[in-house]
This record gives sequence, structure tokens and C-alpha cells, in this order.
Amino acid sequence: MFNLLLVGFIASAAAPFLYKPFRNYFGWISASFPLYLFISFLSRYREIAGGRVIRESVSWFPSLGINLTFLLDGLSLTFVLIITLIGTVVFLYAGAYMKGHAHTDRFYLYIGLFMTSMVGLVLCDNMIALFVFWELTSVTSYLLIGFNHHLETSRKAALQALLVTGGGGLALLAGLLLLAGISQSFEISSLYHLHAVVIQSPVYAGIVILVLIGAFSKSAQFPFHFWLPNAMEAPTPVSAYLHSATMVKAGIYLIARLNHILGGTALWQDTLVVIGTLTMLTGAILAFTQMDLKKLLAYSTLSVLGTLTLLLGIGSRLAIKAFFIYLVAHSLYKGTLFLVAGTLDHETGTRDVALLGGLKRKLPLTMLTAALASFSMMGIIPLVGFIGKETVYASILELQTWGPFLLAAAVVANGLIVMVTMLVGFKPFWGSAQATPKPPHEAPLKMWLGPALLAILGLLMGLCPNALIGGLLDRSALSILSEEMGLVIKLWHGFNFVLLLSLVTLLLGFLFYALRGKYLPAAQKVQLSPIAKPSAWYEAGLNGMLSLAGLQTRILQNGYLRYYIITILVTTMALALYPLFGAGTPAVHWADFSITLYEAAILLVMAISTFMVITSDSRLKAIVAIGVVGFMMGINFIIHSAPDLALTTFAIETLTVILFVLVLYKLPKFIRLSGTANRVRDALIATAVGVFMTLMVLHVTAGDLASELKTYFAANSLPLGKGRNVVNVILVDFRAIDTLGEITVLAVAAIGVFALLKLRLDRKEK
Repeated sequence: MFNLLLVGFIASAAAPFLYKPFRNYFGWISASFPLYLFISFLSRYREIAGGRVIRESVSWFPSLGINLTFLLDGLSLTFVLIITLIGTVVFLYAGAYMKGHAHTDRFYLYIGLFMTSMVGLVLCDNMIALFVFWELTSVTSYLLIGFNHHLETSRKAALQALLVTGGGGLALLAGLLLLAGISQSFEISSLYHLHAVVIQSPVYAGIVILVLIGAFSKSAQFPFHFWLPNAMEAPTPVSAYLHSATMVKAGIYLIARLNHILGGTALWQDTLVVIGTLTMLTGAILAFTQMDLKKLLAYSTLSVLGTLTLLLGIGSRLAIKAFFIYLVAHSLYKGTLFLVAGTLDHETGTRDVALLGGLKRKLPLTMLTAALASFSMMGIIPLVGFIGKETVYASILELQTWGPFLLAAAVVANGLIVMVTMLVGFKPFWGSAQATPKPPHEAPLKMWLGPALLAILGLLMGLCPNALIGGLLDRSALSILSEEMGLVIKLWHGFNFVLLLSLVTLLLGFLFYALRGKYLPAAQKVQLSPIAKPSAWYEAGLNGMLSLAGLQTRILQNGYLRYYIITILVTTMALALYPLFGAGTPAVHWADFSITLYEAAILLVMAISTFMVITSDSRLKAIVAIGVVGFMMGINFIIHSAPDLALTTFAIETLTVILFVLVLYKLPKFIRLSGTANRVRDALIATAVGVFMTLMVLHVTAGDLASELKTYFAANSLPLGKGRNVVNVILVDFRAIDTLGEITVLAVAAIGVFALLKLRLDRKEK
């Protein structure tokens, strides 16, 4: 599994270089990788269905208990097969859809990285590794949503998705760290037998809230739902892949994976039921007024995501069965319809459902594909969507308290989804022909082959459910509920109340569709108060953050170096004064002030040079005086047997003086601050800093300076670091990450300086 992920990242990085020489065939070439992954994991189907769990671990940070641990069981295999199968279709589809785009090579880089990250996410058993892949999907989705970055709407939608899902990711990290604190391990599987310990923990409520915030933000659950429809600014292959089958289901996967660890309590189950129901209804109702094909599908996706969350909240054996079937069915038919919407846009030049009609003769293959996927989405026998919808209703009927209300909500929501299906899957192809911006014609092979295969697969899964997906049902349920269920998937359960509910849903959907034209203008005029719109809260929060940033910039980043220095020094003293004077130990200690003649001479020269710096009217004289102070410090190091520090000091001081002299002629004229108040302020601050640093040194040196680190470094520098200079070994080996960070900061600063030097502004810009 690790090797497959590694190959995925390498192949994604190589995609831009391979695209240019093979651009005419790159759709087929790119689809070969997700297809290879799909076949590789599908070959493990029998093993996993037979009850085997495959575990693989690669050492990452073993001292911290952080490893790249991957787990392949029924639940993860189901998600991996969905990700790679839809990925194969989308990669092939993009070969035609993105043809001629200026940045198609970049597109394949982004979507390849996303697919690999998504596969890693659902395979991870280590919490920290899972979080890393979780954030990788957020970053790559940001790049994909904002792919058309020349459009302000795309940039805004990408930023919104990143902030919402990224903020949720931070909450998730906090929850996972609290969870790891209970088991003293970052492995999720280590918590499988600690359910009672976890729910009795005093931090259980905090864990649930933080984890669910992360999951809800990723899967666009209410009140985080608003980012998903806005993300439709992305190219259609992105919408079909990220926002129907993969990324939006990452939060659903996380809830399912942690269900048998955190579930079984009123807090967990009731929260999922309430939020799932709200999302299910909100998405379906908001779809009523939409005219854009992708927006219609996006809001219906919200409704289905809410239904999946609701089923996990119900948590019964039948509900988990419904969750599994509905998850698979939705991935197939929604991925197909998103791609059909992209085909209609690509071939007609519009996604406005009011401008589409009578296309069945022009796009016959697309019409058949859309019809087959639409029948599944509506819940028509014998497609897999029919099984999913009936099982959802059956699981809700088991509930005693909230059953009638939830059943009514599900019927209304599914009725609105039937309306959406009529608008997306049938209206563009039937009725009178409409004038479109482009003359319509059938899409190329790459654009209809994949969606057609997904639609046909939905039919086959409905006809032969146990042969195709039944083997993973018990294994997935075992991962969610930690118990064997022995459930069988059946297409036909006879004439019963559930079948009647399915018929009522269809009739209600046809009624919504028939009445939509009459009530649409009035519905579009309805405006909610900003206080009731989560998107308005997001905008208010973002604007508030930007206003705060502007305020602190005006106060702190005012362009005057002296104020920066004053702020840093005063803040440092303010933070350190309490530990120094209020810790219960004396802050001032008597010290031995006896010094040698050499030290006295050095001190005198440094004092004279410092006085020259602060009183000089010549910048050159001040620079020379500063250099003298530095060189005296280097001589002091020599006296105290630190020649390496002395050489470093001499080198830095020499370089600093030279650089100052070289740029001297470009500096502004020497400015003296006018006003007695400024001079008094600076004198007081300088004196306070000097006294403060003196007290700090006395405080530190008054205690016992014995440290085991000195002995450790002296003993291990040569055998472990292969160096006799202890300081150098500490910098290069023992503090390698710290040193690398410093080098990185300098490199970034150098890039910024280089960019400024290369900048050429005309007179107006200057």
C-alpha cells in the first residue's frame, strides 16, 4: 500500500512532463494509473470479503509513535474502490473535456495528488498520518476549485473551501490528540477495545465535538454546507470527482471509522441524527430554486450526505446496511450525472437548465447514460439506487421516537431529489429544442464511455447486488459496528409499506417538478435574514479577521524600524518580568565583579565605542564603532577559550561592516529624532533593557549550571556525529531540524529580496 501511494505521488509529479509529448492520448495514459490501483485493490476483494484484515506499517517518527500505518479492511476497501473507479472515469473524461486548456498539464498534477492523498486518507490507521492526508486533500482541492484562477469567483470559492475545511481540520487534529491521550497510541486500531474507557473519559464530550466539527466541515454538513455549492466554480471533472464521490465523503468515512470507538452515546448518535436531518432537508429545499445543472446536483449531493450522516446516527444494523448501499449507489449515479452536466456544458455552451431541451437526437448516447443514472437516483427498480432508497426507509421505520418525523423528512427530501433528477437527467433531452450558444453534437468517446460504464454498473449492482457488493457489506459493517451482521442484499422485498413509500416519493417528485415553474419566481425572491445564513456568518468572520489584520498592521507594521524594535523589546520584558520577580526566588544576586586587566581594557573600549554610536553625527563613524564593539566581543571569546565563536564573530562583524559601507551611499540622510520626549523614551527603554538583561544573566549564573546535556554531547559528538567540534555537531546533527528551519527562513528571505531586485516599475507605478 505504501509503495502504491509513493508511485501515485511520483506519477502525479511526472504528469506535467508527460502531457506535452503525449497530449493527444493523455486521457487514456492518465486513466491507466487509477485503473491499475483499482485492479490492484480489487484483487484483494476475496481476501477482505473472507474476513482478512491487511495491515502494513512503515517507520516515520518511531520515537513519537508516529508511523505510516495502513489498514485494508471492508470499509477502507469500499472507499478505495470508489475513489479509484471514479478516478479512472474522471481522468479519461478530462482528456477530452480539458483538451485545449492552457494548464491541462497542471490539472493532472493537482488531481493526481488529490486522488493519491484521498487513497492514503482512507487507508491510514495512524491518526497523525490520517491528518496529514486529510490536509493534503484540502490543499489539493483548493488548487482544483481555484483552477480557473483568472476568475474572481473561482478564487473566492477556493479560499472559502480551504478556510472551512482547513479550520475543521485543526479541530479534528485537537480531537485526535485528545483521543490518542487515552490510549497512549496514535493507532486507531489500538482504541477498538477501549470503547468503555473512551466514553467514560472526562474529555469525551470535547473529543466528540472536535472530531465532528472536522468531519462536518469536510462533508459539508449543516452549518458548513455553503462551501460545496460555491465550489462548483471548479471544472466539471473536479466537481464530479471531489464533490460527488470522494472528498465530501471523507468526513462520512471518518465518522464511520470512529463510530465503534466514539459511538453508542446520546451525544454522538443524536448529534449525527439532528445534523444529518438538517443537512438532508436544507440541501433538498435549496435545490428547488437552482437553474444551473451543477448547482442542482451540488444541493442534491448535500441532501444525500445528510442522509448518510443520519443513517450513521441511527446506527442500527439495517441503517448501516442502508448506509453502505446508499454510499455506493450515490457515488455511481452522481458521478455519472455530474459528468453528463459537464458534457452538456461542453457541447452546448450552457449549464442553464432553462436553455436546454430537445437534445435527444443530437446527444443520443449521453441521453441514454443520463436516463440510466437518473433512474438509479430516483430509486427506480432494478437499479442499485432503488435498493438504497428502500433500505433507507426501512431503517427509519425501525425508530420509535423520531421515526414518523424522520420518515416524513426523508420522503420530502427524496421527492425534491426526484425533481432535481427530472431537471438534470431528462429535461435537457426531451421536449422542444432550445437555442443554445453552441450547436450541440454528441461528445467524443472519452467523455461518454466512462459515465456510461458507471451507469451500467449501477444497473448490474441492482440486478446482482450480492455478487458485486454483498461480499463487502459484512466486512464494512464490522468496521463500523464491530459485530457480524450476516445481512443479505435483496432487490425485491414484495409489495409492502416501504414500496408504497417509494411510489409516494416518485409521485411527490413529479408534483414538485410540475409545480416548480409556477412557484419558482416567488421562491427565488425569498431572502433569509443574514443572521439565519451560515454563509453570512462566514463572510462576517472573514471580514472581521481582515479588519483585525488591517488594524494590527496599521499599529504594528507602521513602516518604522524603531517602533518595531521598541515593540519587541517592551513585549519581551513584559512577558519575562513576572517569572523573574514573581516566581518566589530572588531575581537579583550578588556576583563576583572582579575582572582581569585584559577584560577591563575590553570593557573600556566597548563602552567608548557604544558612546560613539549613540552620539555620532556620521553614519560611517557609527558603523566603525559598532564593528569595534563586535571585535571586542570576539576577543573576549578568545580570552575565555572559545576560538570557534571568536572566528565566527570576526567573520560576521567584518561582513556586516563591509555590507554597511557598500550600501552606505544608498541610505537616506542621517535623521535625528527631534523632541525631548523621544530622547527620554529611548533612553528609558534602553536603560530598562540593559538592566533587564543584566538581571537575567545574574539570575541564570547564580544557580547550578550543571547539565546532563553537556556530558551527553561531549560523549556522543564523535561516535554519533562523527565530529570533534561539539558545537558544529550540535548544529548539524543534534539540532538538524532547527538548523534546516533557519536555512529555510534565509532562503525564503533571499527569494523575496531577489524578487524585489528584479521588480521593474514604470513611473506611474512608482
